[in-house]
Amino acid sequence: MQYEDITKKIIASCFQVSNELGIGFLESVYERALMIVLFEKGFKAKNQCPLKVNFRG
Repeated sequence: MQYEDITKKIIASCFQVSNELGIGFLESVYERALMIVLFEKGFKAKNQCPLKVNFRG
């Protein structure tokens, strides 16, 4: 697959955050932690980007 390596690294980053922080935090805490891990792994990522969605016309 074209993006298999990148996908594996992103999923591993998610598990790393989950394993290190555990449960009980707000979603924003996990989001910030994931951004840190992704940057450490060399990804250029953005969070909370605007997204245009059409719903019911």
